[in-house]
Amino acid sequence: MAKNGELTVGIGGFGVIGEAVARALDAGMDGLKLVAVSARDRDAAAERMGGMTSPPPVVTLSELADLADIVIECAPASVFTEVAEPAVSAGRIFIPLSCGVLLEHPELEALAAEAGGRIIVPTGALVGLDAVRAAAEGVIHSVRMVTRKPPKGLIGAPYLVENQIRIENLDAPLLVFEGTARAAAKAFPANVNVAAALSLAGNGPDNTTIEIWADPGVERNTHNIKVDSDATRFEMTIEGIPSRENPATGMLTPLSVIATLRGLVSPMKVGT
Repeated sequence: MAKNGELTVGIGGFGVIGEAVARALDAGMDGLKLVAVSARDRDAAAERMGGMTSPPPVVTLSELADLADIVIECAPASVFTEVAEPAVSAGRIFIPLSCGVLLEHPELEALAAEAGGRIIVPTGALVGLDAVRAAAEGVIHSVRMVTRKPPKGLIGAPYLVENQIRIENLDAPLLVFEGTARAAAKAFPANVNVAAALSLAGNGPDNTTIEIWADPGVERNTHNIKVDSDATRFEMTIEGIPSRENPATGMLTPLSVIATLRGLVSPMKVGT
């Protein structure tokens, strides 16, 4: 646990995001100390820690809550609750990246309140959440999002597999989904966490609509969002660069987690 004012950090998942955050912490972040990570392949995770100054132990997902003040979830969506429930029950600060799965577990918010914990959803690959949150203090009329991704970033999504939608060798954009953020989160658990975060900041997962396009003409994960409220109307477009290791993950996502961590301990924080 915390010593000398430091907050200890445990990372659930040691993929592209987890490793980037771990290395940033290992390089030194005032007020924060990395104490544990979790990975399906412990030996591979330990090997990938080469070059780190203080490689942390590799533990199980459920053990993170016993070791750290802050637990970051960046694991496959299928093991979300293995990270979330112990962390929230122990009153930790829980930072989830699988926001789509978070929509399926509203009980976690009540559990966090009871245990004295907090659930902090990072901005991730999205911009403008401050404005959306502010608009939600008034009345939001509509939130609509259009996502375009290179086809390789969508391959394997449950919705495409179940509906036998082929997106290999496309020569034109293909609309593969249209519906609510809640439905999209179930259909594309690894691809539209941004839509889930947007809905949580705004007018809810059932009132946020999204189109998902497999577009061979784009090289970046592109999101266009339009918000209409009684206080403001705005539109924003994000062109996130996919990581080389995992096309479903944008390069901005681990940086957003790092910024979230700094915001927890910084003497000055900019933005709501």
